[in-house]
Amino acid sequence: MDSKALHSSSFRDPSGYVFIDNGEIKRVINPIYFKQYRALTDSGFFNSLMENSLLIPHKELSHSEKEIIVQPEPIPFITYPYEWSFNMFKEAALLTLKIQKYALEKGFSLKDASAFNITFHKGSAIFIDTLSFDFYQENEPWRAYKQFITHFFGPLVLAHYHGADQLKLMSNFIDGIPVTLLSSLIPNRTKINPTLYSNIHLLAKLEGKHSKDYKGETQVKGLSKKGLLNIIESLYSYIKNLKLKGQTEWADYYDKINYSDEAFKHKSAIINSWINNLKPKTLIDVGGNDGTFVRFIDFEIEENLVCDIDNNAVDVNYLKLKKNKEKDVLPFVLNVLNPSPAIGLNNKERSSFLERIEQYSPDVTMALAVIHHMSLSGNVPFKDSAKFFSTFSKTLIIEFPKRNDSWVQRLLKAKGDFESYFDFYNIDNFEKSYSEFYDIIEKLEVKNSERVMYLMKNNVD
Repeated sequence: MDSKALHSSSFRDPSGYVFIDNGEIKRVINPIYFKQYRALTDSGFFNSLMENSLLIPHKELSHSEKEIIVQPEPIPFITYPYEWSFNMFKEAALLTLKIQKYALEKGFSLKDASAFNITFHKGSAIFIDTLSFDFYQENEPWRAYKQFITHFFGPLVLAHYHGADQLKLMSNFIDGIPVTLLSSLIPNRTKINPTLYSNIHLLAKLEGKHSKDYKGETQVKGLSKKGLLNIIESLYSYIKNLKLKGQTEWADYYDKINYSDEAFKHKSAIINSWINNLKPKTLIDVGGNDGTFVRFIDFEIEENLVCDIDNNAVDVNYLKLKKNKEKDVLPFVLNVLNPSPAIGLNNKERSSFLERIEQYSPDVTMALAVIHHMSLSGNVPFKDSAKFFSTFSKTLIIEFPKRNDSWVQRLLKAKGDFESYFDFYNIDNFEKSYSEFYDIIEKLEVKNSERVMYLMKNNVD
């Protein structure tokens, strides 16, 4: 196989690699992993995981002495751990433990427990690394134990004590948050908690003592399968009961929105009218809060990406989709003023938000109640926000709150003596700047409000 076909994030595992063939993701399995792959396949292990929507389905395309090629079910848009809400992160952690428990019962074990082995697809977390399994060896430590602590358990504990923004640390620590850092950041009183002491503080102490020679396996070394299962059950129970402290104002945004029921309903009707004419298959709602307006759309869209800067709002959206068993909504955390960058080896191991969303190329982008935050809170000129949206938006539905809107007034007053610097914020300048990138197809005032809705088509080749 041509090495140039290697996916930029697929270099760590000698068992195989992922490559892209005419836009399709495929996976090569090397001879070193043939024995494990055949055992996992012939035993029905893979089928069981796939039938229960725990592992991404795949089909075998070819088999030779040099390689096996499989093709997984495509996932249109990949989200990363630092883009998940607290409860999304919990689901991913619990899924990993559930898979490890099942693997042990069937004579296998996860050889790695990276949070990047999971993404969200059709309303749930799903495991995507087919080659992460190996044979279980009696009395051998769980090789992925420390990785699970630094990728899942530790970040969740940090978020529990200090807020969901702690999960963003995963973008800085792509190989997991160091246990010494975890130990130093959580309250000292947690040392009396047996679960936190043994899985964080003791690991940090042993790592400091043994330095580079320590592999984080001491707790599970020499344990029987039953002992390992007990550790997994303990971690599962603790994580399942973890809750997030504190709540930001945006999580209940629509409970105290600044326009009337009439305006809310009219805005929704405008969106529905446009969407029904456009008939999109895919949509992204930028600054979509808890997904309220996506759920008001009466046209059946195959996939709705809903992103917001506020982790709690994204969490509310996630809990709604779980309650409603929705498979067409994908929530994630995104700051439009600082979108997820490309990180990892050569800055290519994990793609930036813009790279992923440009490749995804949604049929419709909605930006409702976003432009005033970008312009007034972020000091972003209209031309720059228009350019941002134009990079991935074929069709843009955008809402413009005028200067007399109460939220705009609130943001302007926060500028104090510098309010006059924001004289540019008016509807004429907005239309002029956006017209450089978009043709304005339709413009409608929202009844009983100071807001205007626009339907725009990208005019940039």
